[in-house]
Amino acid sequence: MLTAKQIQELQKRNAQLEEENLILKKSECHIHAKLQVRLKAIYRLRFEHTTVMLCRVLHVNRSTYCNFINKRPSKREVENQRLRKLLLEIYMKAKKRIGTRAFKIILLRDYGVNISEGRILRLLKSMTLPKMSTIKPCFKSNKSPVFSSDNLLKQEFNPNSPNQVWTTDFTYISIGAKRHFYLCAILDLYLRKCIAWKVSDRIDAKLTCDTLEIAINKRKPKEPIIFHSDQGSQFKSASFRKLLDEHQLLASYSIQEVQLSCFEYIEQFYNNYNPHSANKGLTPNQKEENYFKKI
Repeated sequence: MLTAKQIQELQKRNAQLEEENLILKKSECHIHAKLQVRLKAIYRLRFEHTTVMLCRVLHVNRSTYCNFINKRPSKREVENQRLRKLLLEIYMKAKKRIGTRAFKIILLRDYGVNISEGRILRLLKSMTLPKMSTIKPCFKSNKSPVFSSDNLLKQEFNPNSPNQVWTTDFTYISIGAKRHFYLCAILDLYLRKCIAWKVSDRIDAKLTCDTLEIAINKRKPKEPIIFHSDQGSQFKSASFRKLLDEHQLLASYSIQEVQLSCFEYIEQFYNNYNPHSANKGLTPNQKEENYFKKI
């Protein structure tokens, strides 16, 4: 028979074991967890359990934990935290549409911070930022026979001045899980600048014609311009080709479809914020301003 004192000791020990198991579950530390992980777990649970109990269960010396909570962050850690805030600000503006090279250019351009792409990549990984959805809608190809046309551009992607070559294509904008809208954009190939864009819920010839009319009204070309696109039926429709002829635009069609990098909020992001390697790190608007200043 157990005495009352022995029963009380067993109950006390049982409660202690239950608390230890609870700490192990809450801490989410496996048997080979690193010291820094265990220290952070103790700090997180310090108001729920005694420090003595936490240190004993997670096998951390109390003096080590005291040094951890009283330790001042190093200069490197302070600098990394400041850089994370800047990267997060850029990430929110760009909506996860740029890579480490663009991050590096924007940091130097807007904040005067010059760090390597490798460090930027490490900081971004430590922030565990969510990725954009890569699910794409299905496009149905037009199987009806259409005439072919020459490729006037012939892979010459570096014209000498604005309003020599315009290029266009469609991209999509996801709204929710299944809804998509379509964006038609026209770029000036010299500036890499989006000069016209329009959104519609239908990908048809009307969308291409409306977008081209916006570009013509904005730029008011006085000389013939090569208008380059893919072999899509919208760009070969009678209404679109009639509009090209009326404004002396020379139709040019690529052999393979080339998707343009069209973005949401083009006027705010693409033309004014996003650096282009073809522009030596300048935005399209900056390159345009520099060109006309020289004239």
